[in-house]
Parts: sequence; C-alpha cells; structure tokens
Amino acid sequence: MRGTPRKAVVAEAANPSSQEPSSLVADLLAYIARPDAGEAAFNALALRLFAQQFQHNTAFQKFCQQRGRTPRTVKSWREIPAVPINGFKDLSLSCVPPEHCERVFMTSGTTRGDVKGRHYHPHLQVYDLSMTLNFRQRFMAGSERVRMGILFPSEQLMPNSSLAHYLALALHEFGTPESRYYLGADGLQMDELCKTLVQVQTSGEPFALLGASYSFVHLMDALQARGLTFRLPAGSRLLDTGGFKGQSREMDMGEFYEQLSATFGVPRSQCINMYGMTELSTQFYDAGNATLPALKSGPHWIRTRVLDPLTGQEMPAGERGILAHTDLGNFNSVTTILTEDVGVEVEGGFLLLGRAQGAQAKGCSLAVDEFLKAART
Repeated sequence: MRGTPRKAVVAEAANPSSQEPSSLVADLLAYIARPDAGEAAFNALALRLFAQQFQHNTAFQKFCQQRGRTPRTVKSWREIPAVPINGFKDLSLSCVPPEHCERVFMTSGTTRGDVKGRHYHPHLQVYDLSMTLNFRQRFMAGSERVRMGILFPSEQLMPNSSLAHYLALALHEFGTPESRYYLGADGLQMDELCKTLVQVQTSGEPFALLGASYSFVHLMDALQARGLTFRLPAGSRLLDTGGFKGQSREMDMGEFYEQLSATFGVPRSQCINMYGMTELSTQFYDAGNATLPALKSGPHWIRTRVLDPLTGQEMPAGERGILAHTDLGNFNSVTTILTEDVGVEVEGGFLLLGRAQGAQAKGCSLAVDEFLKAART
C-alpha cells in the first residue's frame, strides 16, 4: 500500500489563518528551497518567526517575558528562549487555534504514562518540503527513485504519527511502483518481505529498507530464527530511526549496526540513522555508521547548540551538554526546543551521546518546571 501525502511545493499556504501571514510562510518555503541561504538570512527569518510566535503563542510569550526576552530585546536566533521538549505534553504550543490545524502529530507517550506531546501543523507544506529536500540530499545518494520497503505502519493506521507521515512521503516521492509496506495491522509480513529480498538479491536492483530501529531488531530476530541472511545489491541502503526502549530487546549500537550489515549484506557506511522527533519539523542524518558515534547534521534551515540545562549557556565545543535545536520549520509552534538528548558539538555537526542522566537529567527537569511555572502564570 502506497502513501498519498500532499506533494511539497514552494507556494503560499492555502487559506492561511489571520494569525499566519501568507508572506511569512511563502518566505519560509522560499528560504528552505534556497541551497545558498546564509547565516544572515537564517537569523532574519528566525527573528520574524520569533515575533510571530511571541505575539500569538500565549504560553510561549509568558515564558519569554519571564526571561526578559521580547522581539525588542532579542537580536539573534541564539537569544530565542529554548522551550523544554516536555512543554509539548503540558501546553498547546500553537499560534493557530488547534482545531484549525490540518494535522496533529503526537508522541508515543511512553515516558510519562498516557500523556502525549502534541505538535500542531496548520498545513503540511513546510513539513513536507523540509522532509523531501533533506531526504533527497542525505539518503537518496543521487538516485531519483529506489525500490523501498517500509517497516512501519501506514498513515491510515497511525494518522497522528510524524514518522508514519515521514515514511509515507519517502515512499510516495522517492519509491518505485514496486515499493510497499511490510508492517501492517497484523504485524510484520515476513513471507512477503523474504520473497522481496530474494527477488532483489537475484535481480541486482538496489533496495532501500526503512523503519523504526526496533522494527529492524524484530526483523533480524525473525530472520535469524529462519536461518536467513541476504546480500543486497550494490547501492542498497538501510535507514533506521529512534531507539529500542520498551519496544524490543535492548542492543548496543555497535552490535546493532554490525548485525544489520551482516543480515542484509549492506556496508555499515550505507546504514543511515535519521535523528528526528515529533516536536521538530526537520530531521538530522549521519553519513553511515561505520564508526560510532556517527556525526549528525542537518540542512541550512536548522541550527543546533549544546547547552547547560541549568544556566542555558552554550557549552564550549567538545564538551557535553543538552542539545537545543532551532528549526525554522516549526513556524506554528516554537522554533527553539531544549531536548533531553546529550551531545557534543564537533566540526560539521554534533555527536549524539544518549539521553540525559544524573545532574543533566535533573537540569532538564528544572528547566521544564521553570517553563511551566512561567507559562501558566
């Protein structure tokens, strides 16, 4: 079953809300489409988005005022207050009334009971353009289309999943007509997938297998139980995203990519990891996982800083801190979020080192408490 998401185009938003100036969205789409866009243009657009969100996103406005940050005082995108990622679980961070939004992406809710983070999208033009331009450059390796297998449910089964929409876009925009899903309401379709893997192995046609990291763990366990391995043709590649916690058995990342390579006959340099989250509209990629941790980087419309979660100050390059991302694709919510991921800034991007623990986790919790207290006053 193939996905049928809206095709991303550089155009003004259809029927824009009065709280979403069409000129701002049009300028954002044009900026994303410009490969030569520089730092000055990024900063100017980030400040315009900040002013828009300060005016129309009440919870965010209160948080900024508590920190003494307003459109009058903020002169750089680095000064825009970073909203803790858990704020999406407790408040409606949206410039447009949620009921007017075309799509709401929700987190799994596994870390805080049944409480799910919600990211509101008035329309998907910005998200879709961000995904497709970035995916073409970072995963497609110069190919227009490749035969794909998707190890994740479709949008019809998971309409509030940002990953389901991301993979539907990949299939629709970059997959050949033979591309399809291999995970549905009844689980993993092992017989069909094995038949496809044998077919492409024999034909010499490159194949791309994409899905959640834990889906690959389940698949590799099932193939091992059948005593099966494959050697996919040259040009084949794998894409995994997310982790394993609560979804499958835990695996060391080195072991995971070594087993991926051995199971499918694909070099670790062609085992790509996508780092993304529901609360962002843009994804990060590495250039394969031959060495770990692999360097992650994003396109020109997103910037990453490494912060001390207690002070909000940037850490020197090479020192650990909490990752904060400024994503211009987040035009309706907040551009800058403070994650709970530990990382190190290096030349060309950052190294993702895992989830915050100990003092860093405490710092993230205090940042959440500060945000909620300010936003609710």
